[in-house]
Amino acid sequence: MTAVLAPRPPAAARAAVPPPAPDAWSVVSTTSLMVCLVAGWMLVQLLYLGGLSHERAQDELYQRFRGELASGTAPIGPVTEVGAPVALLSVPHLGLREVVTEGTASGDLLDAPGHLRNTVLPGQLGTSAVFGRASTYGAPFARIGELRAGDRIEVTTAQGETAFEVIGVRRAGDPLPQPRPDEAARLVLVSAESSGSRLPSLSPDRVVYVDAEAEKALPTPAGLPRVVPDPEQAMGTEAGAALPLLTLCLGLLLALTLGVVAARQRFGAGLVWVVTTPVVIAAAWLTTDVAMRLLPNLL
Repeated sequence: MTAVLAPRPPAAARAAVPPPAPDAWSVVSTTSLMVCLVAGWMLVQLLYLGGLSHERAQDELYQRFRGELASGTAPIGPVTEVGAPVALLSVPHLGLREVVTEGTASGDLLDAPGHLRNTVLPGQLGTSAVFGRASTYGAPFARIGELRAGDRIEVTTAQGETAFEVIGVRRAGDPLPQPRPDEAARLVLVSAESSGSRLPSLSPDRVVYVDAEAEKALPTPAGLPRVVPDPEQAMGTEAGAALPLLTLCLGLLLALTLGVVAARQRFGAGLVWVVTTPVVIAAAWLTTDVAMRLLPNLL
């Protein structure tokens, strides 16, 4: 008897067969691994890789500011574009040398210490305030609480160089310094610290101020803004502006997770992770930068 084989279904019919549904173990393992990968990357970025990003940004800002000083186009205020370099700050006692940019919102302080926009530029007649991070993204102001009266702070702007002398360090509840002399320039460095601890912390609970003064001040252009928004004040956050973008970033991470779950049904897990891990890390990096805007600007 001759066997009769059933005809092979056409290609269209074969293509219409749905892929197998992902099993529960695949979903759980993929989701867990994604959460661990993203959370671990965020922590490493906050404490270490953010510092590398800060250093790279400082190199670029230094070259830009150096060129602007040479060409005479560096800003002198009173209104300057946010993110533009405005000064070079040096604190020999701490080995600190940083380009200062305009703006003090949390996102503005990822690359550099920031100048508070409703104060004069460092060295000008009046009081200038410069904010800097204490624990993350290079932590340029992590040690300013160690400064003592008499320490020197040097600032270079488009108007020249100014040498300040520290007159005191204060925290919340400490008395304010004496009124500024009429012809003097005052500089206030602002950062955060944890009470009772000299170690860097991701949960600083107080603000530290370093007051410094120079006997002679540079001319001050008129027209300073009277106030700045709350996100630019000490320990301010950018929740209103950052939440929509953070939602998009989290949506991207969710889509990547679902994509990995689907891809593992057709390809080996090893191959899928080799291909998708760089994409996940890039998304985690972006998400961390956005999430930083929800945290205090001096962190």
